[in-house]
Amino acid sequence: MMYSPRFRSLPTTEQREAMDWTRNTVRQTYNHALNEFNKIPEDAGTLRQRVWSVRDTLPTMKDWWPDLKLVYSTVLQKAVERIRENIQNLGKLKAKGYDVGSLNWKKPREYRSVTYRQSGFELDKKSGPNGRGHLVLKKLKGETRKIPIRLHRDLPDHEQIKEVTLKKEPTGAWYVSFCIDVEEPKKPAIEDIDPEDTVGLDLGVLNFIHDSNGRSVGRLDLSDDRERLEHEQRSLSRKEHESKNWEKQRRRVAEVHARMSNKKRDYKHKLAHFYTTEYDAVFVEDLNVREMLEAPSNARNKVEIGWRDFITLLEHHGKKNGCHIVEVEPAGTTKECALCGVSTWKPLWVREHSCPACGFELDRDFNASLNVLSRGLAKLGVVHSEETSVETATTVDTRNVSASRVVETGSPALKEATPVAE
Repeated sequence: MMYSPRFRSLPTTEQREAMDWTRNTVRQTYNHALNEFNKIPEDAGTLRQRVWSVRDTLPTMKDWWPDLKLVYSTVLQKAVERIRENIQNLGKLKAKGYDVGSLNWKKPREYRSVTYRQSGFELDKKSGPNGRGHLVLKKLKGETRKIPIRLHRDLPDHEQIKEVTLKKEPTGAWYVSFCIDVEEPKKPAIEDIDPEDTVGLDLGVLNFIHDSNGRSVGRLDLSDDRERLEHEQRSLSRKEHESKNWEKQRRRVAEVHARMSNKKRDYKHKLAHFYTTEYDAVFVEDLNVREMLEAPSNARNKVEIGWRDFITLLEHHGKKNGCHIVEVEPAGTTKECALCGVSTWKPLWVREHSCPACGFELDRDFNASLNVLSRGLAKLGVVHSEETSVETATTVDTRNVSASRVVETGSPALKEATPVAE
């Protein structure tokens, strides 16, 4: 599997200027290539052939554009090939129902990264103090090609580094990503999976996660950061656009955004790592986040939580840790009784599940997570015995399961709905 660990770069002022110059030159190359690509008729060949025909003009471009001789060749090639990747990504969005347009020229702040492919770089992990290293780049303008980086962790075992990407964040900080090919661990065979080593996750707004083992993971509190962001944005709105004070304030706003994003990303990575190392299979709802955001209320909280980002990270950690990640149909997981299967509608503010058919009472989210577990076991095809005890709980409060334990015989996945008299 392809893995791209990211490290903080610590360039000097001279190195920052050289990296910015390279980034801007590559941006102009991309814009020129896009202009040439748009001149080619669609019936002149496939998308790949048309992009490659523009890429093949790079050697002749260096004759009338001397600055290109100061940029490594694979960096320029990768910039032109981005046109193909971007068009393919637009096609994927269009297939999902999004209204997409065409590619536009990139402004200086919109083009933020350059990529060295296969060659033109070298990672020196021996020079410097512990936890530091140097990234040596070819054809970086000036004599400042050894860029210090902070190696906060070791790279996984790999044969070679496929690509190196330098990216400038809106805050002005530079990061380096190494694309490496690592061996993907084998996932356990389905017939060898013990149902006790599986878990169902219910994703919510009140609590971020409630799993089928009774854990309730609260939301990340970002109220202080949100207040700081509102303050900085008000200050930005009073500055003259594109002035020096405006640029300084824009970076302050970007720093608050980055701090909030880093907190959320770290939180989700840690949760995904825990579940994929603790269990052989993790079942999660296949949420249609787009439709949920179009609902008339609570949109900000839904966006801030980022369910789809968490599911994506869960799949990534599942590949890295050899864990099955199965998405199940979310419709009805809250309404259905985990014990008898009878569906009961309840408004959002009702946080307890109370089945009118069998009398089963449980926390609303806990009940949903048990239904997710049942659907996941059925979808994955895990075989389990009716003699296996499944532990449930009766709730005492509406936020966390601080409950007395009740052991029910059999699995909720094997329970049939109790007949209801008409």
